[in-house]
Amino acid sequence: MKIYAKVLIVAALGVAVLLTLLLKERQVPAKVNQAAPQQTSGAPSQSAARLPKMIDLGADKCIPCKMMAPILATLKKDYAGKFEIEFIDVWKDESAAIKYGIEIIPTQIFFDASGKELFRHTGFYGREDILGKWKELGQDMGSTEPDPIVLEVPKAADSRPKDAICLLCDGDIHPKTKVVVQGQTDQHLLCSMHCYFIYFSSLVNPNVAAEEAKVRVTDWVTGRLVAATTATYLYGMDPQGRPTIKAFADKSAAVQEQQRSPGNLLTFVVLRDKELTTRCGFCDRAVYLEDASKVTVAGTMHTYGCCTHCALGVAARLQKDIEVEAKDGHTGGPVRVKTLDGKIASLEPETAIAWFGQKKSPDGKWVSAGCFKQGFFVNQENLKKWLDARPTMTGRQITIAQALADKMKLTPEQIAKACKLGECK
Repeated sequence: MKIYAKVLIVAALGVAVLLTLLLKERQVPAKVNQAAPQQTSGAPSQSAARLPKMIDLGADKCIPCKMMAPILATLKKDYAGKFEIEFIDVWKDESAAIKYGIEIIPTQIFFDASGKELFRHTGFYGREDILGKWKELGQDMGSTEPDPIVLEVPKAADSRPKDAICLLCDGDIHPKTKVVVQGQTDQHLLCSMHCYFIYFSSLVNPNVAAEEAKVRVTDWVTGRLVAATTATYLYGMDPQGRPTIKAFADKSAAVQEQQRSPGNLLTFVVLRDKELTTRCGFCDRAVYLEDASKVTVAGTMHTYGCCTHCALGVAARLQKDIEVEAKDGHTGGPVRVKTLDGKIASLEPETAIAWFGQKKSPDGKWVSAGCFKQGFFVNQENLKKWLDARPTMTGRQITIAQALADKMKLTPEQIAKACKLGECK
């Protein structure tokens, strides 16, 4: 009996241990479930939701996804501790596409700190668009950049007499190169024949013969005004490769000047055709290649922007992706911009910014100050130095993404009137 009793005790103890182990195994999932957060379908895990988060779902071989990769990397570095960024390749992880309900790549999903979905976007999404969307969603991430420069009042008044200021470029009028265009009620004064041809290409449906009859140029020798169509022009080149134009009432005087200052003698018609050959791809104004921003359209076609903002406008006019190679307004250093679907796809250097020159219209509204008062700069320091040399300037610093967005909002009717005298708004 004693042996039988011992066997029963040992067996009972074994059953008890086995039951205890089984109970513990059943409790493990219960504890895991209690620790897991209550989530809506597709929300990020709690461990990743302590900060607002954006998930970009795409593929490493998708073209817009590849173009977004450096943007996301820079945002992740610049805004560490403010919001999180995660990229998921749904071609490699098909379950993620099902989990988040993805139909098009790339798709970006914005979540608040609790894991609640706030917004989703499909297609390429640029840096400024992402930051702007966070702000719109009430999640202002602040800025890693210095405050933008705004000049609503010029640093100094323009003390030059009005008859010494070019209507087009706002530059000084040299007495020997002054051009006068007779208007219906007053005269338009320009600093050179090049500015005249910019003026001419800014007219809406001009009567060519009638407009040309209104133009007077200054004779290089006597300083007198003569009809532009009858003058002889000495067409040379300065050290920067820009054309120089001198007008002569007497062809023999032009020949004598040619001995001292090499160049070619041209009639008005030849000069006109040469000056109007290269046009801005956005506003159609005459432009010198030395002053222009180069624009490549859809990787194959090439054109130019008479200013940096007009260069971006080519994307709006043609509704195609473009690449812009512009020059820093202060140093001449390169600023390169690529667009994708009307957004900034890449920017070199990443610190590059735009200046939007503005002036007040008679009704008190801020309007564009014209192409000659716009520019790109590799950083704000270069913009400051450029503005220091132009104390009469007014306007504001904007992002290049904003400059592009402003152009993309234009209607075809507005684009047709862009930079036209009396029409550009």
